[in-house]
Amino acid sequence: MDLRLLAALRRDGRASVSDLALELGVTRATVRGRMERLSSSGEIHGYSVVTRGDLAVSPVRALTMLAIEGPGMDRIRRQLTGRPHVQAIHSTNGKWDLIVELGTATLEELDVTLGVIRKMEGVSTSETSLLLSTSRYSRH
Repeated sequence: MDLRLLAALRRDGRASVSDLALELGVTRATVRGRMERLSSSGEIHGYSVVTRGDLAVSPVRALTMLAIEGPGMDRIRRQLTGRPHVQAIHSTNGKWDLIVELGTATLEELDVTLGVIRKMEGVSTSETSLLLSTSRYSRH
């Protein structure tokens, strides 16, 4: 539960307790209590705004496609959730079971992160593509 809460807060640090409770399927009191406990233990150090300049902290970005063998999909998703360099996890169809968005400061950090992911029990194969540039298109 704590990992799911932290992942939700990473996605939107301004999310209301009510929205978090709804997303996680628990009561507001549960979310509030866990947030207080995570803050008291030092796991949460604060809440902040991410600006365009902050994205330069993770200049190395990649998509890692994972094939999962057996029934380990949920376990692997839980292991990935909340990891420092994991920015998003997507389920998909076709050859790959999961697509993991990664962001690191260096190629060396990316290499270490990929090594950890590839060693997870149930990951049968992976393929990683570095993101060289990103174009954003608004939908009107």
